[in-house]
This record gives sequence, C-alpha cells and structure tokens, in this order.
Amino acid sequence: MRVALIGATGLVGAALGECLAATGDDLHRLQRREGGGAGQVHVADPGAWPEIVSRLRPDAAISTLGTTLKVAGSRAAFHAVDFDMVVDFARAARAAGATRMIAVSSVGADAGACAFYLRTKGEMEAALTALGFERLDILRPGLLRGDRRGDHRTGERIGAMLSPLLNLLLQGSLDRFRAIDAEVVAQAIAKLLALQGSGAHIHHNRKIRRLAAA
Repeated sequence: MRVALIGATGLVGAALGECLAATGDDLHRLQRREGGGAGQVHVADPGAWPEIVSRLRPDAAISTLGTTLKVAGSRAAFHAVDFDMVVDFARAARAAGATRMIAVSSVGADAGACAFYLRTKGEMEAALTALGFERLDILRPGLLRGDRRGDHRTGERIGAMLSPLLNLLLQGSLDRFRAIDAEVVAQAIAKLLALQGSGAHIHHNRKIRRLAAA
C-alpha cells in the first residue's frame, strides 16, 4: 500500500515510520525539513504538499501533524498548521484517489467547543469527514508522552512528568484523558492501516491501546 504521511518528524510520526518499515508499505513522508527515518522523504514547503500528493497517488493518507498555541505563536498560525495543512493534504489525497485517511486529533475535540484549540481540532475532524473517504479513522489520544528532542513544549513536559500520578486518578470514563505513549498511538495507526471496512471511526485511549496490543 502506498502511504503519504505528514507530521513524520513529530512524536507519533517518527514512531509510526518505524512501525511501517516492518510492514512493507510504500511510505512517503512529506515534511518541511530534513529528518531521518523510514520511507522516502519529500522536503518541501507545505504549500507544495498537495502537488506532491497528486503525483504520488497514495492509497492512504495519514496525518500526525499538530502543534500548540504557544509553539505556533498565534491563533492564526496554529490554525494554519492544525487545520489548513491537514485538510489541504487530505483533500489532495482524496482527489488523487486515496480511499483511506487516518488523523491524530485530540481528546475533547469538538467543533462547538469554547476552547480555540479543541474547536480547531473538531473543525478539522468535520472537514475530513466531509471529504468522503471510504474509511476515516480519527484518533483522540490524551497527552502524548515521549522524547520531543528540542521541541520546547514546557506545559506538555510538565504534564508528562505528572502523568503517572494523574493517570491513577483518571479511571472509568475519565480514562480518555490519561497520558499515553506516542509509540502506542503509532502502533495503533499501523494496525488501523491493515484493517478492512468502511465508514468514519473515532478512537479514544482505551481503543487505541487495544489496537496497539492486537
């Protein structure tokens, strides 16, 4: 299967590249800067990603792309990454014949949310749904744990340090808010890519862990 991936240099994307290296899938990574890892790398400005996707004609598209308001620097810059880049990539993939789309969103994503971050994630999900992929899988993990290697997200680092204690308190229906290892999310995506079926599916922490362990 030919797979186009954006967000390959992030926590989940980097781990996913390693997962897919063992599956034999034809992985193509679209990224803004050079970076090692499995698959063929296409370094280009995000504005050129749709054109690259149209040439690749992937069977499946995956987005693990995401930033934070603090890292982005403004609401407009955040929206440009977490909505525009993701949706433009997905639209190009669908136009090029891709039948599958997998995207990492966030727990609490809701197009009607008051919080700008969660509202943007929810609007992104709605836009992907409207594109009409045969199968759409959206993952809504809690706080992602892993080595960010130079990505200065202080709040997320502190959250990850406290996560073992917080996870003990988040039981039952609150399980979806627990922190989760980026490698587990990547493993779940690799398993989803191999699944058959159609429709739109949303996966929270519990389902993500179950998929990864399957």
